[in-house]
Amino acid sequence: MNTSLTNTARLLGAGLRALLVLTLITGVLYPLVVTGIAQGLFPGRANGSEIEADGKVVGSSLIGQSYTLPLKEGQETPEPDLKWFQGRPQNGMSTNSVNTQYDLILSGATNRSADNEELIQWVKDARTAVIEDNSVSDYAIKPSEIPADAVTSSGSGLDPHISPEYAALQIHRIAEKNGLTVDQVRQLVDQHTQNRTLGFIGEPRVNVLKLNIALKELVAES
Repeated sequence: MNTSLTNTARLLGAGLRALLVLTLITGVLYPLVVTGIAQGLFPGRANGSEIEADGKVVGSSLIGQSYTLPLKEGQETPEPDLKWFQGRPQNGMSTNSVNTQYDLILSGATNRSADNEELIQWVKDARTAVIEDNSVSDYAIKPSEIPADAVTSSGSGLDPHISPEYAALQIHRIAEKNGLTVDQVRQLVDQHTQNRTLGFIGEPRVNVLKLNIALKELVAES
């Protein structure tokens, strides 16, 4: 009986020591080392890839934002504020995502197949909105010019980027709404177009938040 209690106590003591040691290593030392390395080598990424403007954090380069007008009385869906570059559909041009306002809690895709009638209608509605929103007095959008990312949301619904083609499609509207020349806006888009990572990973892209911050600065200077 005494031997059994002794063995039990010894095993419990060994287990407790192992718990304390592993807790110290994996719960304290390892996180501190990883955090220290991340802060030392990649402080921007470690802190959420924050973007600053006018001395304050305005968002993250990893998460898209909405550029919409305030809701009017009786209105459920805000209209896009057309003086800004617009991101991928998430609310307003269509609702082809469970995410409705780049809301992290609701991140996700529709899980609908390509031949789903509801999805097809969402894409058609988004295409109509893109044509109406971006056709201005001296420039008319053709359906064949509309890239896929202009009428579909991303898998997460949080994509902060658009294709250079979609950005270019908005140039004339942005120029007209902000009193700029088309060449000024086109140059702005070219300056904020990122190439493929390492030259072969992904596709060329434009971060909408960074582009709109630069647009605001350009308008202020004009």
